[in-house]
Amino acid sequence: MATGTLDGTQTPASENPEQKFQYPGIPVTCDGAEAVVWVETRVCQGSGAFPITSSTTMGSGFNAAVQNGLKNLWDDDLVFVEPESEHSSATFCEGFAASGGRVTNFTSGQGLVLMKEVLYTIAGKRLGLVFNIGARALTSHSLNVHAGHDDVMAVADCNWGILFARNAQEAGDLCLISRRAAEASQVPFMNVQDGFLTTHTVESVLLPEPEFMKEYIGKPEERLNNLMDPDNPLMSGVVQNQDSYMKGKIAQRWYYDTVEEHLQDAFDEFHAKTGRKYGFLDAYRCEDAEYILVGIGSYMETAQTTVDYLRDVKGIKAGCLNVYCFRPFPARQLVNALKDCVAFSIIERMDDPLSTTGNHLTREIKAAFCDAMAGQMGHEKIESAPRIYHGAAGLGSRDVRPGDVNAIFDNMINDGQDFFVLGIQHALALENTDDPDLRPSGAFSMRGHSVGGFGSVTSNKVIATIAGQVFGKDVQAYPKYGSEKKGLPTTYYLTIADSHIFSHSELEYVNLVVLNDTTALDSGHPLKGMVDNGAIFMQSAFSDPTDVWTRIPEHQKDVIRKGKLKVYFADMVNIAREVASVADLEMRMQGIVLLGVFLKLTPYAQDSGMGDEEVYEGVETALRKYFGKRGEQVVQDNLTCVKRGYSEMQEIPQELIQGSNGAA
Repeated sequence: MATGTLDGTQTPASENPEQKFQYPGIPVTCDGAEAVVWVETRVCQGSGAFPITSSTTMGSGFNAAVQNGLKNLWDDDLVFVEPESEHSSATFCEGFAASGGRVTNFTSGQGLVLMKEVLYTIAGKRLGLVFNIGARALTSHSLNVHAGHDDVMAVADCNWGILFARNAQEAGDLCLISRRAAEASQVPFMNVQDGFLTTHTVESVLLPEPEFMKEYIGKPEERLNNLMDPDNPLMSGVVQNQDSYMKGKIAQRWYYDTVEEHLQDAFDEFHAKTGRKYGFLDAYRCEDAEYILVGIGSYMETAQTTVDYLRDVKGIKAGCLNVYCFRPFPARQLVNALKDCVAFSIIERMDDPLSTTGNHLTREIKAAFCDAMAGQMGHEKIESAPRIYHGAAGLGSRDVRPGDVNAIFDNMINDGQDFFVLGIQHALALENTDDPDLRPSGAFSMRGHSVGGFGSVTSNKVIATIAGQVFGKDVQAYPKYGSEKKGLPTTYYLTIADSHIFSHSELEYVNLVVLNDTTALDSGHPLKGMVDNGAIFMQSAFSDPTDVWTRIPEHQKDVIRKGKLKVYFADMVNIAREVASVADLEMRMQGIVLLGVFLKLTPYAQDSGMGDEEVYEGVETALRKYFGKRGEQVVQDNLTCVKRGYSEMQEIPQELIQGSNGAA
């Protein structure tokens, strides 16, 4: 993974091969929720949380650590309390922190907004704790449990620091950075990642070493104040009338004035020890950019790789500016990064239509330029501002593609709409007419079409774990989750590469399509975007290739022939039925057969130079991560399914495919 600096230079995670860092990180594959849990279970003493999608896996991960008897880095027992609501969980954290404990919370969406009353009191009592947010769209005209930033923006006035991560790596790192800055400044922080798009996306991650966390954060008793210490009594939470309330409120500005300094110190120390560089902003190729895209969260990595395409292929002087820190708002840094371009666009994962000047980030940036043009609020005076455009994108995890980013730059270059939307059909929408394949060179991508409850999503995570931790590849695996219950269609995606995968969008260009659910051939377009000479693997109860081929619809046969696609099949249902020793796992074990197919169809096992025994040892380790809590027999059953998938997969001969001329 590479990160940028405000001047646009790139800083790879390892800095350079010659420079060694004391704590380079522990290489694993995990999602953003797991990265946060790794940090918080080691530096905290407790958590109060009320589970709400998409933060639930963070809370359950912390609770699992408590149930398993895990102690933190200072040998303290962990505490997890689940009260009756998100409001109550925040109150628990307030009390825990007021008594000198190091505590965290995990929440999303309506849960975060329900806490708002308590968020003010936590800040007012100078409790430097950290809440981890899986940012989620707020229920308005309908319910949506996916990514949106309106929940965080709804509480942005509560006097908390707010950092946003773009990926799983940053979610874990910024959790640690937030903690250090919060405790140093006595100002609480939110560590935010996009719901599902980051909380549930498995990627290659360098987890911070326990030794580093212990050194970087320090012992709770040495960093925190106990407001409940009877030997050092003080008054807190009193009633204050006209003569006192304003005095106390304004006096607290002293603490907020120190946040920027403490946060910069946290960034600097983290970089010095790990090689991973963060800042208030991440400017990519902005130093001579004429047009710049500004935003927050996971789609800003998609923007970064699209900027390379615009620069290197289309000759456009493009740049992108990711905002890591929303509070304290980096007004001066933003103006300095943007003031010399011709135009910039701001995209936000929310929509506030009654604010005629734009959504939250847009309003802040416009205000910063007003101050800069007036020479006020510490800004160096500028004579004019670039043209400013702004839009709504990615609401409820709506896909944001490289083609959408290209459309934003076209809109700027042609002085188009002041306000726009992306990814839907609407009068305000920008048209996506150029959607290139921006995966890393040599990348392998897989798209699966399945049914909820078949175990396919977990299988996808297991494959990513093996590709990352056994074969040493960079991975990105994620499902297109719905709010629906099991039994309905689901799609899952996986990309494997030799370098960091920047694009966070649904896969259009794929090397392998998996059809756990073959009805997709009849009712959809599951073969869309397949590269030439790609492969299809499908469930089939038939053992004769002719029987399998005969049942593929004619229009899909034409696609297969044109793309010179190879078709493979196996009876995953029967394998799972014969192997499963636990009846209720029979359906879920269908998906794990795919792992054996993956090992056979891809070159990674062979290229690794590992023998079969060594490969299966790595496979068993990955299976144990996901199924170990079910018992040893379940792990071995899954391993048997993998081996049978490898040995029982068959191919439809090319002479049958090419020679049938569409006849059944």
